[in-house]
Amino acid sequence: MSDVTIKNEEVEKPATTTKKVSKAKPRSAGRPRQDDVEERAQELLDAAVKLFLKKGYGDVSLEAIAKTAHVAVRTIYVKFGGKVGLFQAAICAERDRLFGEVDQMEFDMRPMHDVLMDFGKRFVNTAMSERSAMIQRIVIAESGRNPDLGRIFFEAGPALTRAALGRYFARPDIRAKFRDDAHLEVIISHFLNSISGDYWVRLISGSTRGLTDEESRQRVEQGISLFLTGMQK
Repeated sequence: MSDVTIKNEEVEKPATTTKKVSKAKPRSAGRPRQDDVEERAQELLDAAVKLFLKKGYGDVSLEAIAKTAHVAVRTIYVKFGGKVGLFQAAICAERDRLFGEVDQMEFDMRPMHDVLMDFGKRFVNTAMSERSAMIQRIVIAESGRNPDLGRIFFEAGPALTRAALGRYFARPDIRAKFRDDAHLEVIISHFLNSISGDYWVRLISGSTRGLTDEESRQRVEQGISLFLTGMQK
């Protein structure tokens, strides 16, 4: 065999080096991930709240909510049991968004005035906002036809906030600051009434506008001063 033939064979010989090709991991065809499930549920609740605020509870159908949220009506029944359960979950989600941190106020060791100021500003700016007023108008309007709606609203929203305040005021070092003859429920109600006054009623009735940041601060500051003057030892 000639040298030329050998050289040609060497040229024509294919390379034997191999490349490692990274393969993308296939997505599981099983159940969706937990964060995906939670995200879809939140999107459904957001769609429901928007429609409730726009049209009212009675004029919104499950079909409309399902269409807006891009889910099947059956999904709503499976997850929430129907329209009432969906409304309850939506109220809970709204409350958690606005007051989730309040549930931990019993562990806040700052001076009581600072803790109450933080709560008061959050309460006035969110729970006494136009959005919250619209939700309560829906409950009032529908409670005649659906009496359970008022109970659901209270248990999913105000009751949880009152419970958080109750745990804080019941803490031994905090309870010791207040009059011995004042029942815990009276302390809670007096505090909320002191920072809200009749503004909440006027807001729901549409006879007043929302507060500016400075007006909110002044209302809370004056309300806490009134509360402590009447309830502290």
